[in-house]
This record gives sequence, C-alpha cells and structure tokens, in this order.
Amino acid sequence: MMKKRIAIVGTGPTGIYSLQQMLTTGLPLSVTLFEKTDRAGVGMPYSTDASSMAMLANIASIEIPPVVIPYLDWLRRLPDDRLAECGLDRATLHDRQFTPRLLLGDYFRDQLLALVAQARGAGHDIRIVENAEVADIAPADAGLCLQVAGLGAQGPFDRVILATGHSFPDADEATRSYFPSPWSGLIEARIPATAVGIMGTSLSSIDAAMAVANQHGRFVQEGEDLVFHPEGRGLHITLMSRAGILPEADFYCPIPHEPLSVMTGPAVAACLARPAPLDALFDLLRAEIMQADPAFALRIGLGGLDADSFAPAYFAVRAAADPFRWARRNLAEVERNKAARATVPWRYALLRMHEALQEVLSDLPEADCARFDAGLKKVFVDNYAAVPSESIRRVLALRDAGLLSIRALGEDYDLTLDGSRTLIRTAGEELAFEIFIDARGQKPLDSADLPFPTLRKALLAAGQTTPDVAQDYGLIDVAGYSGRLSLAAIPYLMHDRPFVQGITASADIAAAIAGGLSTRRRRRLVS
Repeated sequence: MMKKRIAIVGTGPTGIYSLQQMLTTGLPLSVTLFEKTDRAGVGMPYSTDASSMAMLANIASIEIPPVVIPYLDWLRRLPDDRLAECGLDRATLHDRQFTPRLLLGDYFRDQLLALVAQARGAGHDIRIVENAEVADIAPADAGLCLQVAGLGAQGPFDRVILATGHSFPDADEATRSYFPSPWSGLIEARIPATAVGIMGTSLSSIDAAMAVANQHGRFVQEGEDLVFHPEGRGLHITLMSRAGILPEADFYCPIPHEPLSVMTGPAVAACLARPAPLDALFDLLRAEIMQADPAFALRIGLGGLDADSFAPAYFAVRAAADPFRWARRNLAEVERNKAARATVPWRYALLRMHEALQEVLSDLPEADCARFDAGLKKVFVDNYAAVPSESIRRVLALRDAGLLSIRALGEDYDLTLDGSRTLIRTAGEELAFEIFIDARGQKPLDSADLPFPTLRKALLAAGQTTPDVAQDYGLIDVAGYSGRLSLAAIPYLMHDRPFVQGITASADIAAAIAGGLSTRRRRRLVS
C-alpha cells in the first residue's frame, strides 16, 4: 500500500496530537510537519517569545492527554536544578499542579521528537521542517501543494492539516506604548514604572500584569502569605473589563468527568426539534443544577430564571462585591475544597454542561445563537476559565502592595490613542495610560483573515465567509480543497464552537481528523 502523503502546518499541540492520532490508524504514512519558528513542537502560547517563567499554564497534568508519556511522568524525569528554576520541588509534584507555560512547551517539543522517533521505527516517513512559514496552499492534479518561504513548492500532499493555532497581531504592530496583545512583543519589551492599562481581567490579562510587575519587583513567600516587594516607585496597573470582575480560582472536581444526569446527549439533541431550542436547552440546564445543588438553585432563584436572565443572576452578587474581597473568599474556599477533595456541585455541573451544549450550538437558529452569546456563554466561559490559585495570590499581592486596581467600564466606553497615551472614556471618567496592553484573548476569525491567498479566494468564491467543515474537520464544498484539507486552526472554528480552545480540544480535533482519514463521513460540523 502506498504511503498516505500528509502535511501538517503548525507543530503546537493540535499538530502533535494530529500526528499521534494518525499513527493509530494503521495506515502507512509519509508526514511532513512545517513549523515557522526554529523550535518545532513548542506552540506559540508556551514559547519564550510569548511566555515568561511567571506565566502559569491553565491546565494540570491530569487533564493533559499524554503524547508518549504523561506530563507528570515527564516532570519527574527533569533534573532537580531545572525543577528549582521553575519553582517546583520533586517531592511535591502532583497531577493537579499548575506549572509554568514554558515547561509545557518543553514537554510538547520533547514529546514530538519522541513520537517522531517511534513513528520512524515503525516504518513511517516523518520529516520536520523548521523555519518554514507556509505562504499559500493551492490545489494541484495529485493533491495540494504548499508554497513555503525560502523553500518554494512542497508536495503534492493527499491531505493538508492546517493546525496553525492561535493568531494574534505580530510584534511589529506594537509600539513602545501600545501592545495589541500580550503576545505582541510584551515579553521582550522594557516597561517603565508608570500608569499601565490592561484591557481584560482573564488569565491572559493577569499574565500581562505579571510580565510588567516582574520587571519592577519580586514576589516573596513570607510564611503563608505571598508578598510583592516593589523596586522603585511609579508603577500602577489597572485591569479593565465591562463588568470589572476577576475570574475565580480553579476548583476541585473528579477527573475524568462523571456523566450528567439530565443533560444527556439524546436530551440535548431532542431540543433542536423544539420550537424554541435554546429555551429547551436551558430547561435541561436548570433541571441539572436543581438536581445537583438545590441550595444553589434556591439561592439564585433558578426556578424563576430563563436563558436570558440566568447570566445576570449568576454574576449579580459577585459584580456588586469588591473584586479583591471576593477573590480572597473564593481562594480560601477553593483551597479548603482541594484539601478535602470536596466538589461544589453546581460548579461541576456547569463545567460538564458546556461540553454537552457545544455539540449543538452550530445548529441553533441565528437568533438563539445571539441570545446564547449575550448570556449563557459568559457563564460557561467564567466557569471553565477558572485560573490557577497562584495567579489569584499574585493578583492579591499586587493589590496589597498598592500597585493594582480593577475598573468596571460598563457597556459604553471609548478607547482612543492620543499620541503615546491611551485614553479610556466612560460616562463618569477618563482614564489615561502611558502603557496599554489589549489582553482580551483570541477573537474568532473569518475566511478573509486566512493568510493563504489561494485558499482564501476559494473559500470566498464558495460563499463561505466562515469556513464550512465536516465532522472530521475537512472543508466542505470548496473546489480543489474538499477531501484534501482539514481545518484545525482554532480561531476559524470559534464562531460556532466558542469553547473549542485548549489542549483537550486540540486532542479531540486531532482524533476526529484521524478518524476521517479512513472514512467518508461528511456530516456538517460547522455551518
């Protein structure tokens, strides 16, 4: 049997899991992995260009699908001095621990190299090409060809897997005072001790604050307290968002996840046939929470809420509280529960339900999708995007040092650039910042944003302003590409799959792509 010729564009987690899963199909493979940087396998969020040792990965070993060996096993093989450099102690390593992002990048690179060695030993042809930025993807008689900067035409390939990961503005779009994302040169920049504004209050925003703060002092453990010791004066960091609330700390729950009682797959699917699908889905959500945690349901008046009023009720008490006081209480609760291995039932129910809901979101009517984005989506994102406890401790340490504040901007505000300053105007005040960082995270991208001109033109010619992909992530109804290109680039999937981000999502996408290599499943996944 001839070897199936595969190109994987991008070697972060999605590209690595794609290779791993394809090796389980039993097909003879000839795979070329193209990486635009000089270190294949690391992935942008875990690289030295985008992360520092102070930035924590928001996923623990127990949640990371192993590539060759589990992450915790890999950590235990590291030398003591490397662990110490990362603030880790071999004696206290455990599978629910959050570690620096840079370590996770090293893990994935090491695992990619080990996986490639295994594959070659099994008779597959595997090639890694670094410093190889793909400029275009075009159909040819025998497959798809890639145009690679400095290398020219590569291929043809029977299948191209587009696994380019997150997409943020390049560092050359930043200035000395304005950073369009935390990954646009912030890590290398020297930030003066001045008024720094950060748009967003999520983990990305907290990481941006840490990148700045660590240039002007250090965190020190004093007994049970984490304290920030500033070096010099003048620094003040303001985190801003519409609601002005911090994320909560990551909570303990059983992993793997236990099955839901009410929001089962068949029950969710049946909602699509109802006259008001989103409202039917909310009925399942309400019943699931009432069964799991009656006290919480009673406390927020869940019985009288609907798909539109649940989010305001969910956030009401927290939004009215001082965000730092709430963070202290929440951190204490989370740490008690972790020590006791106690699960908060309503939190765990929401965590599991977002995965069930995502399976049908793309099939909802347009009006229901808009309602979901305006309300329930915020609840689920808040729940699954809980951050490491250590990140909350650092936020509180900066607050206690008088260097950090949080502002709620409301729904109506203006952001303008005034020379080297950034101005934020609300109904009640004007805020001015000498340094501004937009840390609101990945935004969904459209077909017009694709950096591959021939592919972009084909998608738009097919009338697909957002790519239409099948269950196996193959493009549908795009001349020259259908059956040949799998779209696994996260930003282009987010319109209809808003929860698709993260390492576990990368592994799930990879499994679906590998399954499609030997089948002809063409059911639409995203429309």
